[in-house]
Amino acid sequence: MADNNNIEKFTKYEKARMIGSRALQLSMGAPFLLKLSQEELEKIRFNPIEVALLEFNEGVLPITIKRPTNKQAVA
Repeated sequence: MADNNNIEKFTKYEKARMIGSRALQLSMGAPFLLKLSQEELEKIRFNPIEVALLEFNEGVLPITIKRPTNKQAVA
């Protein structure tokens, strides 16, 4: 899981991949990781991408990024 300090260290591609993956999980019936009221859900129109974005901004996404190191780089 990412904490709020690590959010700024993700590239835009990593961020898009994490939010998209989490949105897919939510659309398939995964439980929310945040407590959202009915009014908040109606405000974002029950959009799984918006819920995933809220979870990302709170730092509670259960998705990690593995980056290759120099030893793992392909020659």
